[in-house]
Amino acid sequence: MQALKIRRLRVIIYSVLGFIVLLLMFYNFEYAEIETMPLPLFQTSEIPSLDFELPDNDICREIYLNLRAAIVIDNETDEILYSYKAGEKRSIASISKLLTAMVVLDNYMPDSVITITKQDARRSSRSIFRTGDKVKMRDLLHSALLQSDNRSARALARTVAGSINRFAEKMNAKAKKLGLENTIMFEPSGLDERNQSTAAECARLVYYAMQYPEIARITSLKKYEFKLVNRNGRKKRLINTNKMVFSKYRVLAGKTGYIIESDYCLATIMENGSGDQITLVVLGSPGPQTRFKEARRLANYSFRKIKRLAQTN
Repeated sequence: MQALKIRRLRVIIYSVLGFIVLLLMFYNFEYAEIETMPLPLFQTSEIPSLDFELPDNDICREIYLNLRAAIVIDNETDEILYSYKAGEKRSIASISKLLTAMVVLDNYMPDSVITITKQDARRSSRSIFRTGDKVKMRDLLHSALLQSDNRSARALARTVAGSINRFAEKMNAKAKKLGLENTIMFEPSGLDERNQSTAAECARLVYYAMQYPEIARITSLKKYEFKLVNRNGRKKRLINTNKMVFSKYRVLAGKTGYIIESDYCLATIMENGSGDQITLVVLGSPGPQTRFKEARRLANYSFRKIKRLAQTN
């Protein structure tokens, strides 16, 4: 009887050990798999652009808005529908993450697993991630674009370029290729007030970003759920910070931004029920809800203007 118990115990022990070995093999396979999944580079020459020139004077007399700078463009005709200080250089906060995402997607391995480090968490008190979390690259990209998570942006940058400074160089090289002459980046999250651009170039940036199908898909979502690789528990849920996705208009791409130096910002592309499409940028609005209130007013005004111009012509 005693010998039978010992044999059963051995079977149980060997079974458990075998299960652990299988888990380790699967774990290692997941890490090995990442080396074989890069997407092809997105060719800058393939990206369509908005073909507009800023007027000598602002186009803003018909509507008063509480903001520092703004622009709206009819994407079909490239006509400027509204312009206020659109050529002035300003801090753009997390709108920077659109450029971050473009550089990441040029070096994308969606199933690669990235560990959040102390360096990623620096000056970023609010985040869904903590040091030691292992996250798939695609989930970090969703976190950076949807919920504007700064740790995600840093982890992606560090993985792609090896350091934040080298990634910033890639961002600036990308901006130069896109013809964004007044856009300069110092880091990927937008927390540095020296990340600057103009309303006009933010419009070009979000339009360029929309040509990346993954950016367009992610930034038009209302929510997204995922699980960490190394922790059991509930799924993490992300809610889009661009509240225009909950408006009557269809959002095709977009990104919010805020730091003290920039106030509240938004760059987005929207379409109405008639298929008219606009690129809209609001910079320096004094409150989080004011930003979306003014964006809605500006969108309503712009779509009415498109209809009025079509009837006149």
